[in-house]
Amino acid sequence: MISLAGRDILHAWGKFVFTGMGLGLLIGVTLVMAGVYRGMVDDGKALLDNSGADMWVVQKDTLGPYAESSSIHDDLYRGIRAMPGIGHAANVTYLTMQVRQDARDVRAMVVGIAAGEAGTMAGWPPYLVAGRQITRGHYEAVADIATGFRLGDRLTIRRNQYTVVGLTRRMVSSSGDPMVFIPLKDAQEAQFLKDNDAIWQSRRRTEANPAFNRPGVPGLLDAVIASQSTNAYVNAVLVRLKPGHAPDEVAESIHRWKRLTVYTRTQMEDILIGKLIATSSKQIGMFLVILAIVSAAIVAFIIYTLTMDKIREIAVLKLIGTRNRTIAAMIMQQALVLGVIGFVVGKITATFVAPLFPKYVLLMPSDSVAGFFAVLAICALASVVAIRMALKVDPAEAIGG
Repeated sequence: MISLAGRDILHAWGKFVFTGMGLGLLIGVTLVMAGVYRGMVDDGKALLDNSGADMWVVQKDTLGPYAESSSIHDDLYRGIRAMPGIGHAANVTYLTMQVRQDARDVRAMVVGIAAGEAGTMAGWPPYLVAGRQITRGHYEAVADIATGFRLGDRLTIRRNQYTVVGLTRRMVSSSGDPMVFIPLKDAQEAQFLKDNDAIWQSRRRTEANPAFNRPGVPGLLDAVIASQSTNAYVNAVLVRLKPGHAPDEVAESIHRWKRLTVYTRTQMEDILIGKLIATSSKQIGMFLVILAIVSAAIVAFIIYTLTMDKIREIAVLKLIGTRNRTIAAMIMQQALVLGVIGFVVGKITATFVAPLFPKYVLLMPSDSVAGFFAVLAICALASVVAIRMALKVDPAEAIGG
């Protein structure tokens, strides 16, 4: 039986090879699409792992700091740090923007990290591949190598310039943008401080407002103007717990007493994966379904064509007493061989193409195994049309042709 199917494949080996290559390209795209989804999930988990936090304290009733905007006062971390179960609390800011370096710019997430000792502060890059951590309060930066920056490069963020003193790896946002770490005060200025024209216009509006020009309240106007020029806000407070304390209990305590929203690691993963990349995952799922349908159509067409080309041979097999089960098995084996060829080509293609994608592509062995059996199942189903046609062949055609 294997010899019969093998001989027929050798007889039309050209069609099998070229069809297998075309099918392999589709399978390769399918594996890469699945890898893109896996990469998005891994980016989200890497973001949480690299933050070094057990909990995230953000503005009340928001999904910050990653899925939504969040803004809280930068002095709240002191009160949080003094609460039971809190081992460490640190301010952090996140701002996705274009970071310029000479004539080029790079889309990056600029992270403002609080001053402290490397390795003990939440939000800091956990390791470096070159250079050193930030030691000064201003104008130093640590960049992910995916940005293409090098040690000593001068970066422009808003109105200030920063020198790259360290390089890290796999520090990315949930959307895959590489991170650039700068001191917290500089990040606050970049995110919250208005430019000079905006401050001037805001002062003019305030001075023209009768509510702030009360004769009986001296200094009110100056206080309002001063408050408009400050940038004492952060996006979140990263919290580390003391050993033995339950995250849910500590989070409930902070929410009750500080009137802020608190997310644990599990809740933050649900936000990133279940909400932030939910639409992208649905789109990828639709592409996978479409590619599966196209692959099935290609296999069905080529197997049907090959079966049509050997209608006379099938009639001869029936005439000499070959069972229908044997003929059906021959056609199905040809479809499975085509699927195996396509999967091998697709796996090789995906392995070499994945590193060229701008987004992180994570090819999981489990996805490859599942994809292999899915391809075999699709090929088996696609051969049903050709098998039904072959079983209807009249043995008399072997004589009449």
